[in-house]
Amino acid sequence: MLGTKLGGSEMKKYLTLENGDVFVGEACGDLAAEIKGELVFTTNMTGYQENLTDPSYKDQIITFTYPLIGNYGISLGTSQSDQIQASAVVVREMTDDVFHYQSVITLDAFLKQQHIPAISGIDTRQLTKIIRQYGTMKASLTNQPVKATETEAAHEAEIVKSATRSVTDGKENEHVVVVDFGVKSNIVQSLQQRGIDVTVVTPESTFEDISALHPSGILLSNGPGDPQDYGDFLPVIQKLQDHFPIFGICLGHQLLALANGATTYKMTFGHRGSNHPIKDLITGEIYMTAQNHGYAVDIDSVKSSPLEVTAIEVNDKTCEGLQYPGRPVFSVQYHPEAAPGPHDAKPLFDKFIDLMHVNGGVH
Repeated sequence: MLGTKLGGSEMKKYLTLENGDVFVGEACGDLAAEIKGELVFTTNMTGYQENLTDPSYKDQIITFTYPLIGNYGISLGTSQSDQIQASAVVVREMTDDVFHYQSVITLDAFLKQQHIPAISGIDTRQLTKIIRQYGTMKASLTNQPVKATETEAAHEAEIVKSATRSVTDGKENEHVVVVDFGVKSNIVQSLQQRGIDVTVVTPESTFEDISALHPSGILLSNGPGDPQDYGDFLPVIQKLQDHFPIFGICLGHQLLALANGATTYKMTFGHRGSNHPIKDLITGEIYMTAQNHGYAVDIDSVKSSPLEVTAIEVNDKTCEGLQYPGRPVFSVQYHPEAAPGPHDAKPLFDKFIDLMHVNGGVH
């Protein structure tokens, strides 16, 4: 038996991959909804609510490799944005049997509420092996069988264009401007918890717009999609790094690299999960990190840029950290704010604050 029946439904759902493979399972979430998107997997054992609401997962079909999803429900204050960003969910087993005192709604009800379809009762281990072999690919989730040729390309995630907003507490604190490419709420909260005032701006902002806010530092956020789609903002980064301390996270890390002449590429199946080991090339330390990205910085291209590599992923040796020697500018490919994930890298926010103190903001 693959798991708890949700609402007694035995409606079929069909997951059709562009390579022709078809998985038939039980429909859950929004039963009527049908979607197309990019199929990815994450190895997180917990944190499905954070994953689903992470803007970096915008328009992607998320496969959870952990076999049981939904057992602690959905809680208030845990989401990383104001809505589910993923387009669909694939699980081995989804349950309505919730055991957590903070839960306010089941995962299935949460998906239904936001019109997100899901499929359960399939072999997610086999599906993950296919993704690892062929890479992330287009897929469709439908209520009737379809041909693989009907699984059209997923549309590219739109660049975030949210309005500039202030989330300061009104005190005389250090002031960070977060450039929002799809920022997770816990990045902002990680700064606020350290007494930092935060203003979040759109990537349509100019250098003059940001400079006029008199920041102590700039944080380039995470976000969805191909970093090369954000080319219009690269000249802004080039100016900002001449005047302010900068901390780039995930997509922000890739954009810092592009702005300095390095290149990026699409990975075969990316890094998504909370168990990626990183080696700090400066200290020699190894720590576990949370990651969610399908693109990476070409580590060889960094050699012809003014940047230097500061960290690598232990398993595949990909670039995980950069710094600009002589300037208070650095970035990481992973997520130091976790949510979900290990907390090994949280001190990077303190490092950023220390750089702002030393440099006094504009210098």
